[in-house]
Formats: sequence, C-alpha cells, structure tokens
Amino acid sequence: MTQSARAAIVDKAEADFRLSDVEIDDPGPHEVRIRIVATGLCHTDLAVRDGMLPTNFPVVLGHEGAGVIEAAGAHVHDLKPGDRVVLSYGSCGDCRPCMEGDPAYCDDFTDLNFLNKRLGSEDGVFRDDVNAAFFQQSSFATYAIAHERNVVKVPDEAPLKLLGPLGCGIQTGAGAVLNTLAPRAGTSIAVSGVGSVGLSAVMAAQLAGCHPIIAIDMQEERLKLAKELGATHTIKADEGDVPEMVREIAAEGVDAVIECSGAKPAARAGWASLANRGALLIVGAPPGGTDYDFDANEHILSGRKIIGCVEGDSVVKVFIPRLIQHYLDGNFPFDRLISEYSFEDINKAVHDMEEGKAIKPILTMSEDT
Repeated sequence: MTQSARAAIVDKAEADFRLSDVEIDDPGPHEVRIRIVATGLCHTDLAVRDGMLPTNFPVVLGHEGAGVIEAAGAHVHDLKPGDRVVLSYGSCGDCRPCMEGDPAYCDDFTDLNFLNKRLGSEDGVFRDDVNAAFFQQSSFATYAIAHERNVVKVPDEAPLKLLGPLGCGIQTGAGAVLNTLAPRAGTSIAVSGVGSVGLSAVMAAQLAGCHPIIAIDMQEERLKLAKELGATHTIKADEGDVPEMVREIAAEGVDAVIECSGAKPAARAGWASLANRGALLIVGAPPGGTDYDFDANEHILSGRKIIGCVEGDSVVKVFIPRLIQHYLDGNFPFDRLISEYSFEDINKAVHDMEEGKAIKPILTMSEDT
C-alpha cells in the first residue's frame, strides 16, 4: 500500500528546491519505509544540486535522515515498525571492500549514493517521474525508503530530531579522527575548515586526547566555537602564512591535518604544515576534476602520507551508536552545531548555510512519536 509524501525536488542543476506531493512505494524485502522526523542539510546536497557532483535530475536529495519506521520488508529481521532510526550511506554488501569491513569504499558507491540506484529493486521509490534513492534514502521528504544496511536503530533516550547529521557530516569529521587516524593520546592535529565536519573532528580529537588541537578557518565565530568545543589553538587563515603559524604552535609541524574545506590552497597549506611522517587526511570534497599537487621528492623524503577519507571510514551500525553514547555522556556536544528550520523553509536554510549563518541546518518534518 503506497503512502502520500511531501518531497523537496530539484528539477535541474542550480535550481531551488520545490515542494511537491508524491506517492512513495512500499518497501522491498530488505527495505523499510520511514516517517522522517528531521533531516540534516549537508554541503554535499548543495554540491549535487549545483552540478558539482553527479546525480540524475529531477531528484529528491537529502542524506541525513532520522525518523520512525512505519513498514518493513519481509526479510528485514533486526528492524521493525516503531523503531527510531538514523539513516546513513548506501553500500552493496557484496563487493570486496564491503565484505572486508570497509563499506564506505563500496565498488557501487557512486551509483547507490549519487545516481539513485535503488539497492535490490528496479522500481522507482516515488510513483512519479523523479529520482529518489539518493544515499539510499532521499530524506528531503516526509517519508523515505531505505535499505536495512543503511538504517541504524537508536536508543529511546536520544533526541531523534537532532540525530540525522550523525549519518553523514558529523560521522565524517569524527570518524576521520577516531577511525581513520586513530591517534594516540598526545598526537598533534590541525583541522582545516571548521564547519560541521571540521568541528566534529575537533570534538573527536579532544575525545582522543590529542594535543595540541589547532582549528583553522577564515570565520572568527567558527574559530571561537572551535575553541569552546576543544581546540587548544586557532588560526585565522587569511591573516598570514598558515604553515608558519602552525609551526609557531608545534615547532616541527603537526602529526596530522584533517582538511575539511575542499579548498585547494587549504590542502596545500595542510601538507606544508605536517611534521615528518605526518598524515594529511583529505575529507572535504572540491569540485570534480580538481587536482591537488605535491612535490614528489618532498613526499618521499618527509615520509608524509596523503589519505582519502569517505564517511569517516564508518561502519554505521557500530560507529553511530558510539557517537550517540558519547553525546549522551556529555562528551560530544554536536547539538551546538545545529540550527532548526521547518521543512517548508528549506530554501531559507540553504541560504543561511551558504551565507555562513548556520553551521548545520536541520529540517523538521514531523514529531517524534
């Protein structure tokens, strides 16, 4: 039995979101249908909307959903109607990276997450001519279909409407530190670009006992917040030579730089800020076709590493519950990044995010009942 839904649709690259009523399909054997309570707005959504990352228009975006399961497929065994859940990225489960525990590097990642390939079904999610399996959820809608692989049950005591960003942006920043870098206490770290991803990395670095923790950005207010969330030092990137300023804090350079801005000059500055044997983690996505260049001999002789990082190397059913517990314990206050908007105000939320007025907008669709 189909369900009526309200969805935010992008008809073509660089268009605004428009709200429309649609009919959503029943879940397949390994899928669930979720009533969306709230969903985060991510820079990836905007990059796809603007044609900087691939998709097939018209499309329903949204990939940080949180809600309540209303229907489950016949072969779904660990989820049931009434469960409160967070939605994350899609993966096939059958390729070598998936089977080796690295689903963020799934061989089918682009099709399943950007090109609206519905895992396990050839049917469209909506009974309309619109694509809607973005990150196996398309959660810019009041209802969504998700595969059981990318659905994470959350505890009743957790505030459901705040949890959606754990499915992408926040797990990306935190996971880059806790999963990919996995630092020992005392590791020196710089975070370049302290939006929602970078601030999550700052909080995770504090959790891991890193020192110093250097936040780098051009916005004073974000640097102030980074200091409140665990950064020991801040650098305003447009006020001098960043590598030189880093070395005023850590004389030999830092052990790791988490580059979250997606800006080519920031990546180059991050590389130059590393100590010998240090690691540059590339997290922020630049426009497609961007080349980062590093001197080969400098690379060899310094022993520095360049590491790509998708979704914080997270196994979502393991890592997202850990982040929630850190939050409930008072050690990971990601709620300080969030600004709430009604779903109908999606274009205002986009504007505020683009203008730097909101770090992590959340769109609310319904009550957590």
